[in-house]
Amino acid sequence: MRWFGQNDAVSLADIRQTGATGIVTALHHIPNGEVWPVEEILKVKQEIESHEMTWEVVESLPVHESIKKGLPESEQLIKAYQQSVRNLGECGIHTICYNFMPVLDWARTDLHYLLPNGAEAMYFSTVKFAAFDVYILKRPDADNDYQPSVLAEAKKLFDTMSLEEAEELAQNIIIVTQSFIDGAVDKDAADPKKVFLELLAQYDKIDKQQLRANLSRFLEAVLPVAEEAGVSLAIHPDDPPFPLLGLPRIVSTRDDYEWLIQTHPSLANGVTFCTGSLGASVDNNLLALFDLLADRVHFLHLRSTQVLENGDFYEASHLEGNANMPALMEKIITEQHRRSTSNRTDIDIPVRPDHGHKILDDFHRQANPGYPLIGRLKGLAELHGLEKGVRWMMER
Repeated sequence: MRWFGQNDAVSLADIRQTGATGIVTALHHIPNGEVWPVEEILKVKQEIESHEMTWEVVESLPVHESIKKGLPESEQLIKAYQQSVRNLGECGIHTICYNFMPVLDWARTDLHYLLPNGAEAMYFSTVKFAAFDVYILKRPDADNDYQPSVLAEAKKLFDTMSLEEAEELAQNIIIVTQSFIDGAVDKDAADPKKVFLELLAQYDKIDKQQLRANLSRFLEAVLPVAEEAGVSLAIHPDDPPFPLLGLPRIVSTRDDYEWLIQTHPSLANGVTFCTGSLGASVDNNLLALFDLLADRVHFLHLRSTQVLENGDFYEASHLEGNANMPALMEKIITEQHRRSTSNRTDIDIPVRPDHGHKILDDFHRQANPGYPLIGRLKGLAELHGLEKGVRWMMER
């Protein structure tokens, strides 16, 4: 399970009781771009081990925005990243999840979408996001990115919003979903929308090809260090996997992954296979994508997304929604068997239940969005039971 450090409302003692054996975390107190010192890594590692769990995956070692933009200072920032990779390898942590999404790590429009059973999920509405983008944020030329029918519905929605509702939507997208994972806009900023617009404008001249080139430059520098340190990089897909806010997307489609593999074929250049993020686009065939990426899947985020006819989506239960989780679990186990016969040492692929519904006692705990304790425990139990069942069927 993912743990956000000492400020997380979900403690290591809580997680230990769920049956999880590994922790996914980061040094959240180290500013982006600075080297992660060995002593700080060991401090967190020893705390996790004191609860009889292991630090399995770093999520995330953030890539500084200047690297994504290819700015002159990126050379020094990449050197700092290289040293952090070396230090993690020295401390026995061999998998690093990271992303190359500009400005926003992920986006949802509703953090409290009510399900029929009374649970809460997270939801993405294209119309609501357009209302934020065009009428609340007022991003220049944003209306060019939406169909006329979407713009018309967005205007109707905006016209019904109170000032408080509009501000809450902006805060959710810019601050609330980002602040606990090194958000780009400080939660205490006097005018978050102004700061956000300035950050978006810095990508005005960076298209998909340029962002790919910047990622390639980063990987060219970091992959040899990772290989030497015995560390695997695992890039996370864009969330959601389609363009937002005029920003380029380069880890969203099969074409993106084929480019990634062909450009840097090293197995250290791996992926975090996130079924929830990739599944938010009906164009992504999760089973076919796993087949393409199987040998370089170093980390698994398992959850399911329910995509609606209008393109909106919400986070479904782990075994429901659009993802065919039983078939995917069979492919994961098959890949583990293949690795075991290929003399690979990374046979066990770390997996965590990604996000979870807010249920039961979660309503009395202020956990980070998407990371309630009981909802994730439910997802963990479902996935663990599914794995046991699939293994039994395969071994009959």
